[in-house]
Amino acid sequence: MPTWPISSIKALLEPTLNHMGFELYALDQSGHSGRTLRISIDHSEPITIEDCERVSRVAGPLLDHSNLIEGPYDLEVSSPGAERALRSHQEYQRFNGKRVNVRYRSGDSETVVEGQLVAVDAAGIAVQAPGARGRAPVIIHITWEDVVAGRLAVTI
Repeated sequence: MPTWPISSIKALLEPTLNHMGFELYALDQSGHSGRTLRISIDHSEPITIEDCERVSRVAGPLLDHSNLIEGPYDLEVSSPGAERALRSHQEYQRFNGKRVNVRYRSGDSETVVEGQLVAVDAAGIAVQAPGARGRAPVIIHITWEDVVAGRLAVTI
């Protein structure tokens, strides 16, 4: 499997994507033979297929002319997804009020809570979760130091 200079590719693409109004959410090399470059984009509105096509039409020629990737490759452009990871305080703030799944430290172990994100501040987050056995909902306060991982959660 070839190894591509992902940090150089990021440095090449990020200014253009930012100018287009997008954040470069993730960039990785994948695929069965390692010949697929996956670009995940984000911005304040939901990402559309047209957004992905637009970014692909711009990113492809930039990559081709940069010579950072030798030989043929596949380019995939997508959104972070409905159950995207929450990676920063700003992302938690952006999705305040949404349903989340958060893994956090509780003493010597880890616990998972799923519910509505109801508060985000400098100290941490608060998640309103269903009460046990049909009881009233509870609000769980989690400090930033105790947050292990978080993502948006979708209910079907």
